[in-house]
Amino acid sequence: MKRSNSRAPRSRAPGRERGSAAVEFALVAPLLLSLVVGIVELSYTYNLQISVTQAAREAARTMAVKNNQSDAIAAALAGAPGLSAAGFTYSFTPTACAEGRTATVNVTYTANTLTNFLGSRVTLRGTGAMRCGG
Repeated sequence: MKRSNSRAPRSRAPGRERGSAAVEFALVAPLLLSLVVGIVELSYTYNLQISVTQAAREAARTMAVKNNQSDAIAAALAGAPGLSAAGFTYSFTPTACAEGRTATVNVTYTANTLTNFLGSRVTLRGTGAMRCGG
């Protein structure tokens, strides 16, 4: 069995493919960067959502046990460390807790996004409910 030393003919002259990698990168880079920024933004927003939901749960628990909206708001803020108190709004149903009823707290939080890639502000909502009287 003989081996052939001939190589396949080149279709292009030497040196003509030097810039092709740069062109391919220029075409793919915006897509990859958009994907990375989108992942970061989604992760940040999801983390905020978890914190807002935890704040609502803490507020509902405190409202059910203490029947005091001021204490419930303080508990909500303590349950969401790192979030600005100015971004929260609260809605208590019912406004006073009675034995055997369910205290429901709706929390809304408005925050700035990290990158403004999908908008400059995001509004998140969380709901917590607990039976009054503990």
